[in-house]
Amino acid sequence: MTELQAGQGTQPLDVARIDARPQRYRDVLIALAAFVLLALLPFIFGSKQLLDFVIRCAAYGLFATSLNLLVGYTGLISFGHGMFFGLGAYGFGLMMQKTGVPIPVAFVATLAMTLVVAVVIGAICVRLKEIYFAFVTLAFQMLIHSTILSWQSLTGGDQGLRGGIPRPPFLGIDLSNHLHLYITSCALLVIGLLLMRQIAQSPFGYTLRMIRDNATRASFIGIDVWRAKLTIFVLAALFAATGGIIMALFVSGAYPEFAYWTISGEGIFINMLGGVTTFLGPMVGTVLLLILNDTVTRLTEYHGIVLGIVILFFAIGLRKGLMDFVVEWFAQRRGEAGERAP
Repeated sequence: MTELQAGQGTQPLDVARIDARPQRYRDVLIALAAFVLLALLPFIFGSKQLLDFVIRCAAYGLFATSLNLLVGYTGLISFGHGMFFGLGAYGFGLMMQKTGVPIPVAFVATLAMTLVVAVVIGAICVRLKEIYFAFVTLAFQMLIHSTILSWQSLTGGDQGLRGGIPRPPFLGIDLSNHLHLYITSCALLVIGLLLMRQIAQSPFGYTLRMIRDNATRASFIGIDVWRAKLTIFVLAALFAATGGIIMALFVSGAYPEFAYWTISGEGIFINMLGGVTTFLGPMVGTVLLLILNDTVTRLTEYHGIVLGIVILFFAIGLRKGLMDFVVEWFAQRRGEAGERAP
């Protein structure tokens, strides 16, 4: 390679690095604005039900968005991603009940435990392709769920962790105070979404897209496909565990349902509702699903039938998630307006 060719080869990377900064700053500003808006909600509306709804959105939104890092960006459809949601809830709850350490220490220790488990499971699963990956992750989730049920002396079995989760104050934050819990949940949600956004928009994120589109070609140009898949598998597990921690704090406990296969099904359903081609699709799907669950369960006992009809509408009618549909519709309108312009 000549000196001129070398200079030409490195120039696009420098330009990409410079152009990425305004986008990063814009994401940070949007995240700050979103946090301020969420923090003001209790003082504007003062509804405890609204605060509870947002806390649940924070837990499930982090979980669903982390799943989309696998499904939408990497092409790895996981039927067992909910195991990390359950691990986060149980790990944090047990840490607080058995050790009495400060909440930040329990939070970090739970993520460290999740990281180790995710590395072990991911090292096995990411070697597999398509349907085999999906079902092996499901098998690991069922193994963890069975362990939770059978280890009654530690986990409480099918009754879950009982006796509540201690919430000693730290740094002036008292999570036994509902408003403090709400603000903390919103902060974790915004920080988690911002970090996942940076991952998705980084060169590593575009590497994941390349692997999703053609893993064989990606390996031919020198990308370590196995390592990239394992990395995103572990990162997604950490964000899912954070959602589990929020849920454990919200319900002051942990239950086997948090690690059951249905929680992974809800994550996939959420991504179907919101869409997998836009970053905020899973958050929109989370809000839609929780509203549907809360509304339908109040109106009828046949909520499963109603949710099934909704799934059919999105799968057969729209053939895409809501945000996917909206983005495509706006792109079409913009294209039509451009064609009409002189």
